[in-house]
Amino acid sequence: MDKPVKTFIIDTNVLIHRPDAVFSFRDNEVVIPLWVLEELDRLKTYSDERGRNARHAIRFLDEISKGGDLREGVKMENGSVLRVILTHAQEVPLDLQREKSDNKIILAAYQLQQEGKQVFFVSKDINARVKATALGIKAVDYEKQKVNIDKLYSGFTELDVSYETIRTLTETGRISWNEQLPPNAFVIFRESREEYTERLICRFDAVTSQLVLMERRVEPVCGIMPLNEEQDMALELLLDDSVSLVTLVGKAGTGKTLLAIAAGLRKVIEDKTFARVLVTRPVIPMGKDIGFLPGAKDEKLSHWMQPLFDNLEFISQVYKSPHFKSIDQLMNNKMIELEALSFIRGRSLPKQYIIIDEAQNLSPHEIKTIVSRAGEGSKVVLTGDPYQIDSPYLDANSNGLTYLVETFKGQQLFGHITLSKSERSPLAEMAAEMM
Repeated sequence: MDKPVKTFIIDTNVLIHRPDAVFSFRDNEVVIPLWVLEELDRLKTYSDERGRNARHAIRFLDEISKGGDLREGVKMENGSVLRVILTHAQEVPLDLQREKSDNKIILAAYQLQQEGKQVFFVSKDINARVKATALGIKAVDYEKQKVNIDKLYSGFTELDVSYETIRTLTETGRISWNEQLPPNAFVIFRESREEYTERLICRFDAVTSQLVLMERRVEPVCGIMPLNEEQDMALELLLDDSVSLVTLVGKAGTGKTLLAIAAGLRKVIEDKTFARVLVTRPVIPMGKDIGFLPGAKDEKLSHWMQPLFDNLEFISQVYKSPHFKSIDQLMNNKMIELEALSFIRGRSLPKQYIIIDEAQNLSPHEIKTIVSRAGEGSKVVLTGDPYQIDSPYLDANSNGLTYLVETFKGQQLFGHITLSKSERSPLAEMAAEMM
């Protein structure tokens, strides 16, 4: 007996989050209310990521429409039927403002439910889901590309071991390891005695299935010394040319951006592995877009890039090198470039050390677009705090940074560290913990 067909009503924000979301509901009915198309039409003129994703979604829908009449329903390759509806319920138990597009979309779902369909209203907007639920409609978040932030891969684990294991490691530098770990994962071995606890950090070599003893750093990287084991492991990945994709997740003050910039400058200035450091971050302010600021592009960017300048200023104070006398010198010599993420789209970026700061404000689709365009010989580092998200349609579980961590954790070219210890100040750590 065939299972009953479900009807998924797709809200506009789902298509903005992922333009090809209509393909996610296999062997069911996918419905796009007319007012979703109107909102996409309004958003398509925007120059930001919303506009680009709106245009992508419209192109997907246009391609599907070539297979038949969308009002009657068009069969898609995944077995689902896509349909566009032009009406919504006129009589409802709640006094909703019918002129609002959001409410019209919800009322379209209500109408289909009244017709006897098994309806699910899919939206990234929590308030819209609450309103739909109040009407008796099953409302769900768009779950595809979501991870459980509480179980996010940390990149390392700690184990208590015997003195014999510690001795073998210190003598040979490696031990065989039967447990399968993700490539480039770290294991911190603890061997406790009455007087002290010895701790050794090992990195998993997936090719040989061995744990290799990591040498603790004794010299600074562009003047920056790791202040804890997490930072030491992060630098190990940031400086390894065989690891071309690194993610650093942590709260404010854990040193994510500072470590990434210091490592990038080391690889450019001293090792000459890369042509330049490209540091970028999404322009997702609280309330206003970059265009509302006065001045030319560089003047506007200076406001959004100030945290990056702060890190560079700190490095300039502790890093003594003839190649780094000032930030202006670095930028004039093209050794480092600071750019808004929206301005690097479409550029060719070969042989560059690319740092994407505040990556938690990007959707999985945006992360895929950016990482997939890294040029030959480039390294990409993404940093961010999943608990500080400015985008209204993303959260700790659905943002592109955490999704990337879980998706890539089994790949040889990928490394990740979750940093938990704030090194900024006791006050900064208290604020990060309590607020």
